[in-house]
Amino acid sequence: MVRNPERRTALLDAAIEVLADEGARGLTFRAVDARASVPTGTSSNYFPDRDQLLSQVADRIFVRMTTEDGALETALRPEPTRELVVELMRWLARRMAAERTCFLGLFELRLEATRRPELRTQLTKVLRGDLDENIRFHLAAGLPGDGDTVRLLYFALTGLLFDHFTVPGLHDDRDLDELIETVVTRIVPEG
Repeated sequence: MVRNPERRTALLDAAIEVLADEGARGLTFRAVDARASVPTGTSSNYFPDRDQLLSQVADRIFVRMTTEDGALETALRPEPTRELVVELMRWLARRMAAERTCFLGLFELRLEATRRPELRTQLTKVLRGDLDENIRFHLAAGLPGDGDTVRLLYFALTGLLFDHFTVPGLHDDRDLDELIETVVTRIVPEG
């Protein structure tokens, strides 16, 4: 197997772009090679089969979506209130918008996981770990609410961003920040 970590990363980033633009059915080794501007056959030297490519794409998406060290700690300096949760959710939405391709690629992977049990197992593990970490973080920071509060925020924000990225006119052109504030205000208890 070829061992060039920079090229592997470039191929995975190209695969994420293909997923976001063309969907899982368009994710072929040839499409990844073309998007990465490498010779045909390069990606098949790095990934033994499509399942391995999909699996590693999932891992790469989460690497790209991970916050920089210290960013959340800085964001938590104010008092842990519902208003702070609103600001954190807005910040998260901006991060997702900055990684729109990753966000859409992740949704394509979720759909593909309904047909591929191995991908479903891996994606479930990664998403479950991420959700558990978000719950742990929320509780440790003393933010209002409990684990169910975080789960509801996760479900609501995921759906809201999915709509925002795929059918932006669905919410009558309401401002995303305003919608996030409404979601948080309805879900997160005061105090």
